[in-house]
Formats: sequence, C-alpha cells, structure tokens
Amino acid sequence: MKDIIIAVDAMGGDNAPMEIIKGCVEAVKSDENIKIITVGIEDKIKNELDKYSFDKSRIEIVNASEVIATDEVPTAAIKQKKDSSMVVGLRLVKEGKAQALVSAGNTGALLTGATLIIGRIKGIERPALGTILPTEKGGVLLLDSGANVDSKASYLAQYAKMGSVYMENVMGIENPKIGLANIGAEKEKGNSLTKEAYELLENSSDINFYGNVEAREICDGVVDVLVCDAFVGNIILKFAEGFSKFVLRIIKKELMSSFISKLGTLLSIGAFKRLKKYMDYSKVGGAPFLGLNSLVVKAHGNSDFRSVKGAIDQCAIFIRTDIVEKIKSKI
Repeated sequence: MKDIIIAVDAMGGDNAPMEIIKGCVEAVKSDENIKIITVGIEDKIKNELDKYSFDKSRIEIVNASEVIATDEVPTAAIKQKKDSSMVVGLRLVKEGKAQALVSAGNTGALLTGATLIIGRIKGIERPALGTILPTEKGGVLLLDSGANVDSKASYLAQYAKMGSVYMENVMGIENPKIGLANIGAEKEKGNSLTKEAYELLENSSDINFYGNVEAREICDGVVDVLVCDAFVGNIILKFAEGFSKFVLRIIKKELMSSFISKLGTLLSIGAFKRLKKYMDYSKVGGAPFLGLNSLVVKAHGNSDFRSVKGAIDQCAIFIRTDIVEKIKSKI
C-alpha cells in the first residue's frame, strides 16, 4: 500500500509540542503506511522525539521558527508569520509534499491560511468545519461548527452535499440523512436563512433531506449530517462538550455519595467506563475543513496524544477514500 504523508503542526495547541509529538509517534506505530512531517521549532521537536522508540524513517522534522498564538488576529498572523509552523505546514500541502495538515492551533488562522494557501474547490463558496457529535445511533456530522458565522442559504446547501459525501465514504453510511438545525420541525419555522436553506435542500435531488431538526433531537440520531451556520453550530458544539463533562461530573459525585452507591459503582464499573469512552471526543480526533483542494484537520486546542493520533488516523481514512475528489465530483 502506498505511503500516506501527513504534516503535523507540532507547535499548535495548549499541549504542544509534548502531546502532539507523542500522538505522532503513536500514529506511526499503529499504521506502517503513515509517514509524518512534524513542523515547528526543530530543537524542541527533536527533544520530544528522543523520548520514544520508533521507526525514525517515518517521522521527519521541518523547521519553522515562528508560532501563531491562539489570541492573534487570523489574517494578520498568516500574512506576518510566514515562517510559522502553521503556514509552513500549509505550504507543504500546497506543494504536494504532504497530503494533509493536522493542527491544534488558532482556528481562525488555520481557516484563513488554508483558504489563502491551499484554496477552495472550484464551485465551493466557503469551506466548512465538520465535527462528529456522538448520538444514540453512532454519530452526526455537524457542519458548519466553526468556520462561517455569517452564512448564506447556498452555503448550507453545499455543506449538505459535502457532508453527505463525507459520511458515506468515511463513516460508511449509505444514503445519509441530512437535517437542517432549526427551532421547530415545521417547514415554515426559523429565520430567513433557514427558510431559504430549507427550500434549497428540499429541492436538491442528490441528497437525502430529512427536514428540520430541533436541538433536543440531535442526540437521538435522527440524521447523519446536521447543517447550520457556524454561529449556531459552534454553540451546539460547545454546549455539547460542556454538558457531557457536567453529566460525567454529576454521575461521579452521586456514585461516591454513600457506601451503597459506591458498592453499586463497583458492580457497574464496566458500564461507566464504556459511557465515558462513548462521550470521549478524542476517538474522533479532529474536525476537517471540507471544501478545500486538500485536507486540513483542526484538532481540539486542548488535544492530548490520543486526540492527535485520532486526527492523524482520520486523515488516513480521508485520503484513502479520496474524499476531496468525490466532493469535487458532487459539486
């Protein structure tokens, strides 16, 4: 099988470069066809790599002297820090030296840089950030979860098509159901954006449109792709992250509240471990920007090595199933 080459921004995120490098090492150990180009301050990367035993031919270092911080203005950061780990990584993808980039760094800068350097697929108005949320039936792709706060109905129609391609090929879901996030199930509900988007989605012959989906239905798994503007999508995403942590904290507190509950916990420990694993975002790893000419995956800013490995593994699936070409064909 042909090697897959993935660039990784080693300096992006709260836990860089330690957890980023550890995730890279775990990825090459688990998949012999993955090669990684770590991008960042060479001495710091080398110091981390020296802690591990692995096939040295499978991880390369490309030096980048600058780092884009999380609080920097995206456009200014991309234009001014041309030797940053993020920009150098994007150039590697643009030049064909890597097939994808994974970064846990500044989301806005990553989107801006990816759009300027790698470019959008012809016909795509705006790339969108896709995040898998756990549901009772597996998972739903939330699209857009952070790229375009101000959207047009035509953007949402394109998100639906890209999401359909992604879920069918990466997640293996045949004829995925597409839903529109809204405040009610009825067609006439919502604001001008959702009403116009509903008409476009309803009249799209190449997607399986389910209809409007209220927030309380998301976790039921009624749809496989949920489209919305990034303002709504990011609120849904952040609430889901916060609520899952809240639920786990309350469960833990109540289970430790008395001797009887502690005893019951011992009998149910396997079920609670499975619940925690089910709600753990690290198994997904990252959110792809769909609609670009090449793959860029945004890992969570607080990613640990498991999340980084998950994002790299996700890239490998994406590349092997040739999602970019399939989206081009769909659009």
